[in-house]
Amino acid sequence: MEAFLISTGIVALAEMGDKTQLLALLLAARFRKPWPIVAGILIATLANHAAAGAVGAWIQTVVSPSTLRIVLGVSFLAMAVWMLIPDKIDDDAGDKAPRLGVFGTTVVLFFLAEIGDKTQIATVMLAARYEAALAWVVAGTTLGMMLANAPAVWLGEKLTRRVPVRAVHLVSAVIFLVLGLVALLGA
Repeated sequence: MEAFLISTGIVALAEMGDKTQLLALLLAARFRKPWPIVAGILIATLANHAAAGAVGAWIQTVVSPSTLRIVLGVSFLAMAVWMLIPDKIDDDAGDKAPRLGVFGTTVVLFFLAEIGDKTQIATVMLAARYEAALAWVVAGTTLGMMLANAPAVWLGEKLTRRVPVRAVHLVSAVIFLVLGLVALLGA
């Protein structure tokens, strides 16, 4: 349960103001069809985070526990710094209807946007940290993504005007900083 709750919280916070949340806003504004967009985000996130979780679990099997502790600690500290750098995404969508439909377009765009993203890297690190709870990590990171993105789809830009994104990034950075220090200190 710890792996699920921590994964959910970390990813929900890390996703606030992230490029994929901005993508969710753009898709909602462009297509105005929230259900296929939210369904597409769910499918893309499950696929992407399952793969990231598998990589994290694999890393745990090939790296010694002491080396993994140092790598995780440094990675969490790097994530803390990364959280302080805001994401931006350009709106270069044309007026054409999507070839794959709203759902298919969302799945493809979200899956690709998540590659190398903060939340994907966090999923790899959390899966390495909680190797025995891989399914809970993936479930938690997916729920965290949905908690951040589904409201963005339904509420659109009104949400971003009310949520102080900078404050959320600072809270996320502090959480990653604490996790990094805890890992480096061997707690």
